[in-house]
Amino acid sequence: MATNSLPKSHSRKSAAVLLLVGVLAGVTVGGGVGVIAASSTKSVTVCANKKTNVLRYAKNGKCAKTETKVVLNQTGATGATGATGATGATGATGAAGAKGDTGAAGAKGDTGTAGTNGTNGTNATVAITQQSICGAGGTSLCKVGMTGPGGGLIFFVDYNDQYAGLNYLEAAPQSCEGTSKTWSSNTANSLVAVNGWAARAVGAGKANSAAMIANGATSYTADTSGAAFFAETSTCGSKDDWFLGSLGEMKLMYDNLQGVGGFASGGYWSSSEYAANDAWFQYFNYGSQGIGGKSNAYYVRPVRAF
Repeated sequence: MATNSLPKSHSRKSAAVLLLVGVLAGVTVGGGVGVIAASSTKSVTVCANKKTNVLRYAKNGKCAKTETKVVLNQTGATGATGATGATGATGATGAAGAKGDTGAAGAKGDTGTAGTNGTNGTNATVAITQQSICGAGGTSLCKVGMTGPGGGLIFFVDYNDQYAGLNYLEAAPQSCEGTSKTWSSNTANSLVAVNGWAARAVGAGKANSAAMIANGATSYTADTSGAAFFAETSTCGSKDDWFLGSLGEMKLMYDNLQGVGGFASGGYWSSSEYAANDAWFQYFNYGSQGIGGKSNAYYVRPVRAF
């Protein structure tokens, strides 16, 4: 019986192929090749005999001239770039940065349009009707420091018509001044009408003097050395309406006639009482006010209001 057999060359090639497949599949192959993991990424060099087609594992990666070199697991060419993935979610906002430096000052702007002129104010002198009865010949407007109708000096002008019954206050001239006058010899009783805040105010002098005279005490009506009696009976400058000024009026006289009027360096009585024994006076050397016993002797400068 005839036996079918393959040619030698065919069997050798088949063996070589099987050996190669065995190497790729990770099986044991004869001839000392050993086990090669199919999943290994390591390159493996196999040498195939050109005549016998027998494969052998080239540990050192080199083949003889009679062998064909086959490199397994060799890295292929880089594949094409994959499609771009979807955009990821927006990250959290970062912390605020440090404050920047202050910028340079801007250029100066153009000058604005001029504003509308304001309304003219009202002259203070409009509140009263100024009289042209002062100065030389009595033809000038009455102002502080001007000579008044009684021959003395104007020391107050009520520009705002603040005080009833007067527009001007005039101090008697130096020639009509009294020296060494007592306020009163009556130190037993207080005159309520000339005591207190109201009796010290500007505009109170005329009423104070009238109250002192109307009291009827000898010390006020017949004692020519009394301050109120001296002032009330004065006819300086042909005027008979003189009186003893209140403390507020004597203070204005001192403040507004500095350096003029021929005042002495001492105290001048006012018509404002402090207590039963004492009354107020104005220092013309210090500028302050004092309290003196009614029997003390001070200067008297009569006052008139018009």
